[in-house]
Amino acid sequence: VEGFLQDIVTISGRFEQQLLDADDNVVEESSGTLNIRRPGQFRWSYIDPYQQILVADGLNMWSYDVDLEQVTVKAQGEALSSTPALLLGGSSDVLNDFDYIGSVTERGTVWVRLRPKNTDNGFNKVELGFTGGKLTRMLFGDNLEQTTLIALFDVAFNEPIDERKLAFVPPAGVDVVGQPATESPQADH
Repeated sequence: VEGFLQDIVTISGRFEQQLLDADDNVVEESSGTLNIRRPGQFRWSYIDPYQQILVADGLNMWSYDVDLEQVTVKAQGEALSSTPALLLGGSSDVLNDFDYIGSVTERGTVWVRLRPKNTDNGFNKVELGFTGGKLTRMLFGDNLEQTTLIALFDVAFNEPIDERKLAFVPPAGVDVVGQPATESPQADH
C-alpha cells in the first residue's frame, strides 16, 4: 500500500459497486467512472442506475444529484476525514490514519486489511485488493454492518487527467446546499 501511495499520482477507469447488507444480500448495484489525482482531487461519477457526481477539488467536496437537481458542498477536509476516499486521494502520509490488520491472498488478489483509527465517519474496515501489483478491488465495512464492494476496470495509472474533470461548477438552476470554502484552513496568512 505504501508503494502504491508513493508511486501512483493519477488513476482513471470504470467501477462497478455493490452494497451488501449484514446478511451479504445485495441491496444496491451501481457503476460509473473515476478520476483521481493525488493528493486531494477526484471525480467519482455514478452513471447507473442514477446519475450522481462526487468531486473533491482540493478545497471542497461537491455532491451533485442530477435527478434531484441538487448540489451539496462541504469543506473537503471535513467531508473526507478518515474515510476510504482519503486512502485513494490523500497524500502518502494518509496511512497514519489507519491501522494495518493484515494481508491475505485469495485467487491471485492480495487483500490488504486496514482499520480507520477514527471510526466516527461510519467506516470500521477497509480492504484493498491488488492483482499483479495493481489496485483492482476495494471493500469498505461500515458501522451499520453493510459492506461496499468496488471492482475497478480499464484502469490507467499515472496518465494525464483533464483539469475540467477535477473541478466543479454547479449547473445553472440547481439548488446548492452548503457554502463552499474559499481557502484551505492550512493556508498561511
